[in-house]
Amino acid sequence: MADYVLGIDQSTQGTKALLFDQIGNLICRTDLPHRQIINEKGFVEHNPIEIYQNTIQVVKNLIEKANIDKDDVKVLGISNQRETALCWDRKTGEPVYNAIVWQCARGAKICETLEQDGYAKMIRSHTGLQLSPYFSAAKLAWVLKEVPGAKEKAEKGELCCGTIDSWLVYQLTGGKEFRTDYSNASRTQLFNISTLSWDKEVCDAFGILPECLPKVTDSDGEFGFTDFDGYFNQKIPIHGVLGDSHGALFGQGCLNKGMIKTTYGTGSSIMMNIGETPVLSESVVTSLAWKMNGKVSYVLEGNINYTGAVITWLKDDLKLIESPGETEKLAKRANPKDTSYLVPAFSGLGAPYWDSEAKATIWGMSRTTKREEIVKAALESIAYQITDVIEAMSRESGITIEELRVDGGPTKNTYLMQFQSDMAQIPVKVPSAEELSGIGAAYTAGLAVGIYRKETIFSQINRKQFVPVMEDEVRKLKYQGWKEAVKKVLSK
Repeated sequence: MADYVLGIDQSTQGTKALLFDQIGNLICRTDLPHRQIINEKGFVEHNPIEIYQNTIQVVKNLIEKANIDKDDVKVLGISNQRETALCWDRKTGEPVYNAIVWQCARGAKICETLEQDGYAKMIRSHTGLQLSPYFSAAKLAWVLKEVPGAKEKAEKGELCCGTIDSWLVYQLTGGKEFRTDYSNASRTQLFNISTLSWDKEVCDAFGILPECLPKVTDSDGEFGFTDFDGYFNQKIPIHGVLGDSHGALFGQGCLNKGMIKTTYGTGSSIMMNIGETPVLSESVVTSLAWKMNGKVSYVLEGNINYTGAVITWLKDDLKLIESPGETEKLAKRANPKDTSYLVPAFSGLGAPYWDSEAKATIWGMSRTTKREEIVKAALESIAYQITDVIEAMSRESGITIEELRVDGGPTKNTYLMQFQSDMAQIPVKVPSAEELSGIGAAYTAGLAVGIYRKETIFSQINRKQFVPVMEDEVRKLKYQGWKEAVKKVLSK
């Protein structure tokens, strides 16, 4: 009889179910997309009911596709899109509003008011995070302020305010468990990373009652039991819950101080393990990597709103490509001397600039700039943004970064990976395995119940390496041009 580990990766674009065997090999995957709900103001939302229904369906599809006995699945791990926030009725489980996606900057005015009132420094020192609408707190505050009846429900103790992981745990356990883990809690901008608890002073500033927030549980702890709405014959434990980027950090084996990874998703998270002591930075944020075996690890992290989403923009909005795979060929055909830069500040700029009012631009075009050059500029914008964050992390932590471990769909693009290595001036290592976020959560779950051993679980991942080859003077000129382009879009 096999012991399988099930992973769910609930990401910005869709929901994946991943099946792992008893030695940690990914043996089957199914996924379903969900709608991106965007209005004329640029507000970005997801339907939480659709996300949960898709979660149940991808698990059913996975079991059927893998043709295994449901009873052989022993544990579930969950990785999730972070910062995306929602509120729902504690008794009925019905959302009072759609989930507000991490990309959405609708809480900007709330943050501006808090800054004007002098709260920014306190919030930063308590949570490790720059005051920003990027994080969950301003999104939840917006719901409580703008959605009729939400504030009243909260005051009566009838409202759950949480992130996607806590929503899934609540629904999967039939409303019995309202929990989040330390990694997700640390990204809400409501959690004190020193006391390791919800921060009442910060919650009061945002107008959010701590009683409405989930119980914080070790990332490898027990989050309850699920049978997937009766689909399984018996309930299995949920034991590994991690924000997607933290899951990728774990899945990449970045368990030691100074190890760094980048997830190339819709946006990107650049995350560096800094050990058991937090370090505050001016340009990036400090969060918890996780809490496992009763011990916390901290990270420095820089978040970028638009990386993989830039490629989606090329395809869906500009119609310059029919599939993401075309970008590599087009970039290699482009004129290498073209000086076009795309600064994809479609919803402001994240780390290290933190300017929610910045506007996107294509700068430096000439009469000979064509489709190929614009595609090249779009790809290169991903590497430039990540290099900005890596340089800030190294400078402010005093840690020399020796390599960059990467994951996500765009890492298949060899033009992008080589350019990333050239700009960051360090080796870039692409793993043979995909779905590192889901792998990290599943490995955490498997380790928690004794199916896996930490000494061996990471050993089967091979990596392809890209090393810097660009001449230093060329690199400096290109990067200087990027910095000039960014200056054009900053609002302050």
